Amino acid sequence: MTKTKHQSMPLLLAEDDDDDYMLIKEALRDSLVSNSIVRVEHGEELLDYLRRKGAHADRPAGTDPALILLDLNMPKMDGRTALREIKSDPALCHLPVIVLTTSKAEEDVFRSYQTGVNAFMQKPGNFNTLVGALKSFGNFWFSIVELPAAKG
Repeated sequence: MTKTKHQSMPLLLAEDDDDDYMLIKEALRDSLVSNSIVRVEHGEELLDYLRRKGAHADRPAGTDPALILLDLNMPKMDGRTALREIKSDPALCHLPVIVLTTSKAEEDVFRSYQTGVNAFMQKPGNFNTLVGALKSFGNFWFSIVELPAAKG
C-alpha cells in the first residue's frame, strides 16, 4: 500500500469488547494499515475524544482521526446515538465514520446510512477473513479515497 499523508493520523476505534479490539488491532496490522489506533470504549468517550473533553481535554491539536471505526453495540452511549451526534455536529460531521459491527439487522444498515455513515461493515466470523476485509478497507480508505485533513 502506498503511503499517504493520512497514515500519520490515527484511526479512532470505538469498541467496547476487549477480544474484538485485539482482533481488529492485529488484523489492521496484518493488513498493512500503518496508522496508530486510538481506542475508546463507548459513545460518550468517543464524543469526549472528538470534542476534547473529560479525559481527552488535553488531546493535542492535529490529532484528529483519519476516520472512525464504530461498533454499534456499546455501553453508556451506543454507536447509533454517537453516530447521530457526530453527523449532526458541524465541527465533526466531516469525519468519515465506518460502522464495524456484529449486527446483521437490516434496520441497522439502513439507519446507519440514513444518519450519514460512510460505510457499513459486518465483522467477519474468522480472523483471516477479517484481515482480508481490513486489507481492502485500508487500500480503499488510504490509497484511493481523499480524506479531509486534520482540523486541529
